[in-house]
Amino acid sequence: MSKDQESRAGELKTLGWPAEAVSRYERLWEYRQRWGAINLEPEEREFLRKAEGELPKQAASGQGGSQKKTTQQKSHYRWLAFYLAAMTTPGAVAGLEDGEVGAWPIILEEELRALDYYEPVLGLPDTHKAKAFTAAREQWASEAAALGHTLAFDFNTPLEALKQAEKTSWKPLRSDGAPGLKEYPVLPAEAAVSFRGTVRRSLVALVRDTFPSLSGTDKPDPPDDWQRS
Repeated sequence: MSKDQESRAGELKTLGWPAEAVSRYERLWEYRQRWGAINLEPEEREFLRKAEGELPKQAASGQGGSQKKTTQQKSHYRWLAFYLAAMTTPGAVAGLEDGEVGAWPIILEEELRALDYYEPVLGLPDTHKAKAFTAAREQWASEAAALGHTLAFDFNTPLEALKQAEKTSWKPLRSDGAPGLKEYPVLPAEAAVSFRGTVRRSLVALVRDTFPSLSGTDKPDPPDDWQRS
């Protein structure tokens, strides 16, 4: 995955790339930054490699040539976003009816939203404490199962496919000992709204109170309509 913090589409334009190709690069770059490369088509990954191969190498900047990563570029955040993308890819879950929403995507969307808002460091002390989220996710999913019905999703397959494509130290979202490992609770639209509200309130508090880097933060709870710009 590219570690550039900003798209270099403008540089491609100065190199004479047509506007359509520049626009495609920018769109694919943004997708990869947020979700990773695993869900891109092979020709899309090849297009990105070709574009970045033509860009001039950047000189290292800042002290020691390092750049501070954004929250969205941290491994823990990208791991959650990877699983969210795997679940919401069209056709990933068979039997999902119009208007129905999976409980797991709601949980991950709200966890990412809370990380976007509070911006913890997500270094080793934070990611060690993040293990506490595993039990909370399982509890919310179990509660959702009682509000709707259950479909099937193989939580291990996406990560196994990623490991075939690139080297990664990511672990499965759910442990092998989790009950109903392939169970995927699905909620009707009205129940999904209520469930999201419950999970949102809980996750805001859990993120704020769990990560050491947020110790002592006085940042208030995000408004209900808050979203990352």
